[in-house]
Amino acid sequence: MKPYANDYSLKKKVLFNGVGDKRYNHRPTLKLINKVFDTVNISLLILILILSFLSFNSQRKWSKTYNVLSFSKAINNNLIDHISKTEEIYLSELESFDTFKKTTPEDLIYLNKKTKKKERFLTQKIMNIIHGLKESKFERGY
Repeated sequence: MKPYANDYSLKKKVLFNGVGDKRYNHRPTLKLINKVFDTVNISLLILILILSFLSFNSQRKWSKTYNVLSFSKAINNNLIDHISKTEEIYLSELESFDTFKKTTPEDLIYLNKKTKKKERFLTQKIMNIIHGLKESKFERGY
């Protein structure tokens, strides 16, 4: 080594014996603390990702459930409308029973039944043809 300006500019090699200098003592503990914080940060990021996927899944299930519930609510509203209309009709019929007079056997009118003559099929067809010829429904042909 060549001295430059003075002897004080030369660097001296000092061996570390750990008694006087405390800044070298903290380096291994700082590395250990940094590794612990890194692993905690990575585990927190993984935990956040897993929980976000779980929340998306539960949100999707809730959306499906909400759609089913809204559909059943619409059906129930329609059923309530139909039920109220039928109740209204039944109530109006019950109220109209008071306005009608109850019948007695004297109010009934009995009609006599006419007995039909039973004719044979062939005789009936022949009579229709003769009647048609008389009324000229059938044309006399060539």
